[in-house]
Amino acid sequence: MHDAAATPAWVMLAYLVAGGCFILALRGLSSPVSSRRGNRFGMFGMALAVGTTLVHYRPLGSDTLGAINLDLALAAQILAAIALGATIGLVTARRIAMTAMPQLVAAFHSLVGMAAVLVGAAAFLNPEAFGIAAMHHVYVDNGPHRWEMVIDPVSRLEMGLGVAIGAITFSGSVIAFLKLNGNMSGKPIILPLRHVINLGTLAAILGLIAYFTQDQAPWIFWTVVGLSFLIGFLLIIPIGGADMPVVVSMLNSYSGWAAAAMGFTLHNSAMIITGALVGSSGAILSYIMCRAMNRSFISVIAGGFGGEAVAGGGGAIDRPWKRGSAEDAAFLMSQAEQVIIVPGYGMAVAQAQHALREMAELLKKEGVTVKYAIHPVAGRMPGHMNVLLAEANVPYDEVFELEDINSEFARTDVAFVIGANDVTNPAAKTDKTSPIYGMPVLDVEKAKTVLFIKRSMGGVGYAGVDNELFYRDNTMMLLADAKKMVDEIVKSLG
Repeated sequence: MHDAAATPAWVMLAYLVAGGCFILALRGLSSPVSSRRGNRFGMFGMALAVGTTLVHYRPLGSDTLGAINLDLALAAQILAAIALGATIGLVTARRIAMTAMPQLVAAFHSLVGMAAVLVGAAAFLNPEAFGIAAMHHVYVDNGPHRWEMVIDPVSRLEMGLGVAIGAITFSGSVIAFLKLNGNMSGKPIILPLRHVINLGTLAAILGLIAYFTQDQAPWIFWTVVGLSFLIGFLLIIPIGGADMPVVVSMLNSYSGWAAAAMGFTLHNSAMIITGALVGSSGAILSYIMCRAMNRSFISVIAGGFGGEAVAGGGGAIDRPWKRGSAEDAAFLMSQAEQVIIVPGYGMAVAQAQHALREMAELLKKEGVTVKYAIHPVAGRMPGHMNVLLAEANVPYDEVFELEDINSEFARTDVAFVIGANDVTNPAAKTDKTSPIYGMPVLDVEKAKTVLFIKRSMGGVGYAGVDNELFYRDNTMMLLADAKKMVDEIVKSLG
């Protein structure tokens, strides 16, 4: 590898342009309207960064004198790897259902983490090829001296941090994938003394990384890797389904910092810029998610958050409630001036987004104003509901975030809640003993009428508490599969 000082100006310029594209990509992804453009910027930036790297490090380019220096074997391996990854990505993108996007994101995060671990391992096993080591004269007490390949201490620090964060990202993402995909229970798995174990393991990892800067013994490196894989599992296992949006954004941040650390090891500016952007944006998103769920950001980093909330939750309450039918719902909404639709994960599970858009179109033909209210943590990852509604071609200007639409519920005729629970629970504002107390929620109870689609009255939300909104005088429960119920409402409206 070339060191940073030997990097040509054109390479640095290309990496700078790629970094600018990544910034524009993040800016574009901040709004559904500009998200496609943002994705294109990101794709172009990544193509530019990869192409520049391949040419600069000469498997596909020329040497400093301009002579062709094409390593056919290496070029074939690189191109084969790119083709394999592109094929897998293309097939996955075409086949994956929008409802499975959270699992896909978790799986991709795990791949980024493992890539960082593998790059770090390669650099440790062959440091000379990465330009991070030199031959040093080593003297042995009462014995002969010898020459030894010694890795630069700063590179050892970067390498240690990179593999640690990468391993945590990989194992944590695997657990998140299993929970999201239903292969593992979404309930928190509470280990005894887990906070003591977690803090002790993290302290051991940091201590070993510090020691690694002084001694490059193999056992130190591999112990750091092993403990980091372990702490990734330990951090995510205690987390329940209600906190999965925060987990996804947190792992996204970790994957970025892992890539940035490996960028320092490789002396690759593009990786540093890209990793820092992903890491910082993921951290900011995690903070936003924590505020939206009334969670402590520090407790998120430490792991195990959410377990106490579930332990303190209550089951379903045996109280009188009103049951309605599709015909009742169709009549109430057709007579309304404004209807606000509140989608949740139940809509995603039932894949009811297309039927919901059809229902909204029929209502608009009746002169009803239709809007969609999205809670920041509705679904299983940030933006999950926005993605599903976009798939169903719901107009972007009809979709509003919590802070933009909460004030409108008080002057709304019907709030139509489909598969959302904790994010609409008034107990978050009134019951100090509730596990979700203090979490900002959508003020659906202020609407004149609340129509609430739910499979049955027996279940509770991910936080493990019943929703007192079910028993309010202005609430009508529509018990059925979400898609089936919306289809019946559409028939009644037609």
